[in-house]
Amino acid sequence: MIKPISPLLPISYSKEVAAAKLRGAPLVALESTIITHGMPYPGNIEMARSVEAIIRQEGAVPATIAVIHGVLHIGLEPAELEALAKTTGAMKVSRADLAFAIAERRTGATTVAATMIAAARAGIKVFATGGIGGVHRGAEESFDISADLEELARTDVIVVCAGAKAILDIPKTLEVLETRGVPVVTYDSAEFPAFWSRSSGLASPLTLNSPAAIANFQTTREQLGIDGGMLIANPVPEADEIPREEMEIYIERAIDSAERDEIAGKAVTPYLLSTIFDITDGRSLKTNISLVENNARLAAEIAVALAE
Repeated sequence: MIKPISPLLPISYSKEVAAAKLRGAPLVALESTIITHGMPYPGNIEMARSVEAIIRQEGAVPATIAVIHGVLHIGLEPAELEALAKTTGAMKVSRADLAFAIAERRTGATTVAATMIAAARAGIKVFATGGIGGVHRGAEESFDISADLEELARTDVIVVCAGAKAILDIPKTLEVLETRGVPVVTYDSAEFPAFWSRSSGLASPLTLNSPAAIANFQTTREQLGIDGGMLIANPVPEADEIPREEMEIYIERAIDSAERDEIAGKAVTPYLLSTIFDITDGRSLKTNISLVENNARLAAEIAVALAE
């Protein structure tokens, strides 16, 4: 369970988020690595503003989370969001180094795991992202498994995504989530999505067809005293998807390139995404933006349903 915030923890709420908390308005957390590591300026700031606007349009309040000079920010003012989008060299912080970034007064963008931790401490129940991390291909040799999976098992936040990133080993990722007791629900589809593609070729463990049903499922879990997060997989809009068979060709080429360049650790995912962007002549980025916006919309609808 997440413990109460220490009065000594350097934490800052944006004016909009602080006002929303006072009136009990629904909130949606947003990560910041997609801004600092996901795409270049000015595309990143345009995407961030668009996602925040969509959440507001659906009746919720966005809370973009980041560490800035050692202060944990829950929600960013417009100038802070702009500055973060232009930042170079920001840490990519997860559970292992979130506290390090704060203690050392560093600037860091939050991954899925770190965003979940911060959201839970701020009392935010819903988080929208692009795709979660998971079990990397070849993990039986590299042991490369994202901290996102462990965080989903322990932290009480609903995470809305477009499935696990397709560069991962999706069957093994689903196996780990099942072992850790994380509910995996695909929204309005019987097939689990694969980030850029609407289907991974795998059946979804669970399916629900409305934000209200998702909210009711989470409320029932809380009544049973079941801890941990819930994963909501929201397929990318059909008009913007890249079919799985086509995408797999691009992914294999990117993985081969990463192996030749000896890329490892946290650098793997940004490298692969960048390489796939080049291979697809930017098409993958268009799909990425579409799915993030789609996830923000659903997350806001779930947050509103939870508040009713």
